[in-house]
Amino acid sequence: MAQQKSYIPGTHPDLPPPRSEAGILGWMRQNLFATWSDTLLTLFSLYVIYSFLPGMMDWMFLDAVWSASSRKECWAAMSEPAAGACWAFIAVRLNQFLYGFYPIEELWRVNLSFVLFLVALAPVLFDKVPGRKYLFLLTALFPFIAGWLIFGGFGLERVDTVKIGGVALTLVIGVTGIAFSLPAGIFLALGRTSNLPVLKMLCVIFIEFIRGVPLIALLFIASTMLNYFLPPGTTFDLLVRVLIMVSLFASAYMAEVIRGGLAGIPKGQIEASNAAGLTYWQTMYLITMPQVLKISIPGIVNTFIGLFKDTTLVVVIGMFDTLGMGRAALADATWIGLTREVYIFIAIFFFICCQSMSLYSNYLERKLDTENKFQKK
Repeated sequence: MAQQKSYIPGTHPDLPPPRSEAGILGWMRQNLFATWSDTLLTLFSLYVIYSFLPGMMDWMFLDAVWSASSRKECWAAMSEPAAGACWAFIAVRLNQFLYGFYPIEELWRVNLSFVLFLVALAPVLFDKVPGRKYLFLLTALFPFIAGWLIFGGFGLERVDTVKIGGVALTLVIGVTGIAFSLPAGIFLALGRTSNLPVLKMLCVIFIEFIRGVPLIALLFIASTMLNYFLPPGTTFDLLVRVLIMVSLFASAYMAEVIRGGLAGIPKGQIEASNAAGLTYWQTMYLITMPQVLKISIPGIVNTFIGLFKDTTLVVVIGMFDTLGMGRAALADATWIGLTREVYIFIAIFFFICCQSMSLYSNYLERKLDTENKFQKK
């Protein structure tokens, strides 16, 4: 008979948890079958997935046609018309979905701009990037480099802004609005909470006016009426006007998100910084804003996602973004009737972009959750 080992009280090693409480079984028990209501909801969800998923997989992949020159040829390859997705339509029109009417021989400029965008974004999003302090220089210069590459000038052939469309136009509007709305929103929030009456009044009027007017109305103003308020002979490119309006619209909502974060900072911190001899801007930069941005991450990213999806509204003023190019492609008699394929493709694009922002938001929240990390230690 094996002799049992004795331990001094308090030195016994921790035993592994029961199998029913660890691993995948433990996870399922805690998250899917914890209560009777959770169990019913899980079983109902499995039934819905079982009912719809097989047919969806058949239509999207198994019965789909990937190569054809027309809708008629695409449907002829199926057991019956529209029995599967005709992804050949997306493949034939892919360049237009991605670049709009941009000259084919100049597409390398858009592709290079996108690669530089990813490189310039890396030091902003992540700490451990080789040569991070040098990449910040590229981040600062990227708007000018991208504008030069995409629209030309200074040795490159000029490309009219009306020729850029599809995914490229969506990214230009979305990224520009995101990049400018955050700093503008911060200054508007500081102005609204300022003790200077005139500055506070101007910020309040701007924020409330922008929030009270639909974006589609502002886009109409930008496309048709803005030139009437400018000096004679002064003109702005339509894309520039749209970028300005989208950025101003998003900055008003961003200001309210930042103002909510400012309201959550104890006033004692401001008083302590004043007692320590810090100026207003030193207090904002070193003490207040790092905390405000940390607690406002969900609201900030939510505003970014909303702004990115709102870029589809430019279709009403004649700009061919991703949605606009999809609607234009559906007007081709050769491929007419393939509405589902187009809108599923557009939905997947927006889902990938918005989900990427959401996942990074979750990553950033976990990274900056210093309170829970300290408690765990």
